[in-house]
Amino acid sequence: MRTGPIDRRGFLRGSLALAAASTLGRGPRTFAAGATGGPYIDVHTHLGRTWNGDEPLSAADLVRWMDEHNVAKAVVLPLVSPESSSYLNLTEQALDGANQFPDRLVPFCCVDPRTSYRFGRKGLVAMLKEYVDKGAKGLGEHKVGLPIDDPRTMELYAACDELKLPVLFHCDNIRNTDKAGLPGLAHALSTFPNTPFIGHGPGFWASISGDLKDDGFGGYPRAKVAPGGALDTLFDAHENLWGDLSAGSGANGISRDLEFGRAFLIRRADRLMFGTDYLKVGQGVPQFELFATIDLPADVRAKIERENAMKLLDIKL
Repeated sequence: MRTGPIDRRGFLRGSLALAAASTLGRGPRTFAAGATGGPYIDVHTHLGRTWNGDEPLSAADLVRWMDEHNVAKAVVLPLVSPESSSYLNLTEQALDGANQFPDRLVPFCCVDPRTSYRFGRKGLVAMLKEYVDKGAKGLGEHKVGLPIDDPRTMELYAACDELKLPVLFHCDNIRNTDKAGLPGLAHALSTFPNTPFIGHGPGFWASISGDLKDDGFGGYPRAKVAPGGALDTLFDAHENLWGDLSAGSGANGISRDLEFGRAFLIRRADRLMFGTDYLKVGQGVPQFELFATIDLPADVRAKIERENAMKLLDIKL
């Protein structure tokens, strides 16, 4: 998720100025007449207060914004690690938001792998299953200050594997750290081949280029993409790798080299998902404008905008 004001090639200029009649709740949705694209399933949003200086985002605020942008459903991600945000957003907040708007919001759950728990993996599985029984569809945003394949984190992945939970993770030079080539991520993907891992964050999306160095995991590179990027290598080798196109990092990964970005979207269309990382009222997100500028085949656009999320998370519009 984005940790501060970022302007990459003009794609964070603010959300579309749309007039909308917002219909909250379970009734028919009325979307803004000027909305471009969609209907979308947004796989990356947050509720509550995330960064100091921001006002809290309520479930009603989120759904109102969704109506304005033709977002049919949104995944709500908790943030439970101290490195992840200024304020913790517990799984209970995501579940509560989904209970308020069950036809619109899809909750995930999260547990910091450093959390104290009893009974080993059995106890960890039981903790997560309580959330699954209440409607959680995945684990995330997994954004913890450890290497991405730290033994404690691998134990969390094992629990997710047992429960068939996809893992949406953030990767940079602080959270879920890795090295150039993403060997830690490759280790996790190989160890749990039946667990979908949904990649997000600067370190993940900078790895679209073959010239990324270890010290580049926290940045937003602007140069054209060099061949031989770790993402293509890992997508080829691991069918359980998925991509979350949200935030400045996802937009930058595609927009820094639009010719390569378009080809990548088409090449990986079966495992990429639309997302924004919307977390506060009035926040600008680049995805709507960016994707409106890219000419994609209709089937590719439909997969990325909604169909892949529907398939992976077993949800319907």
